[in-house]
Amino acid sequence: MRGLAPEALDELVLLGAHCDDIAIGAGGTVLSLCRSRPGLRVRAFVLSGAGTDREDEERAALAAFCPDADLSVTILDVPDGRLPAHWNRAKEALEDFRRTCEPDLVLCTSRHDDHQDHRGLARLAPTVFRDHLVLGYEILKAGPDLAQPAVLWPLDADVVDEKVRLLHEHYPSQKARHWFDEETFRGLARVRGVQCGRRYAEGFHPTRMIVGAPGA
Repeated sequence: MRGLAPEALDELVLLGAHCDDIAIGAGGTVLSLCRSRPGLRVRAFVLSGAGTDREDEERAALAAFCPDADLSVTILDVPDGRLPAHWNRAKEALEDFRRTCEPDLVLCTSRHDDHQDHRGLARLAPTVFRDHLVLGYEILKAGPDLAQPAVLWPLDADVVDEKVRLLHEHYPSQKARHWFDEETFRGLARVRGVQCGRRYAEGFHPTRMIVGAPGA
C-alpha cells in the first residue's frame, strides 16, 4: 500500500459514476494538486454520459480543473442509475482502464453514498486498485447520507472560489437543480474547514490506510 506525499505525487486517478461527480466531490483537491504539480499525470474514468452533452461538459470541466496536467479522460455510456444491472461491464472497463495507469492516489465516490451508482463504483474501485490509496469523496444531496470523513484536505479560499466558478461555468445542465448553487458547495467546504482548523477543506473516506515505517 502506497502512502501519500502530495509533493511527490506523479500520477492521479479520478473515478466518477456520473459527469460532475469528480468536480463536485473533489474539485478543490484536484485543482490544488494540479496547480502545485505542473505536468501531473491525471487519468479520469467516468461510468456514464458518453455520447451526450454531459460528456462535452465533463471533458471541458476536467480540463479546467486540471491546468497544465497530462490529462486523459475515459467516459462510458452506462445508464444513469443502472450500475447494478451493468456490473460486469463496468468492472471489465475499470480493469481495462487500470492497465493504462499506475497512480499514487485514487479519488473515487464513497461507500457511504446512498446513490447506487456512487456506492457501487466505490465498492469496485479497491477490487481493481488493490495496492493503492483510494479516498472516497463526498457528494451532498437531498438524501441524509453524509458521514463524517476521516480525511480532511485543506483548501485555500481562492481554490474554493475557482471551484464554484468552474462548476457553474462548465455544468449548465445542472443549474436548475435546487442543490446546485454556491451556498451548497461553499457551505460543505466551510464545515470541513472548521473541522480541520482551516477556512475550507474537502472531506474523504479512506478504504484502507497503512501507517508506520515500511517493514515495521
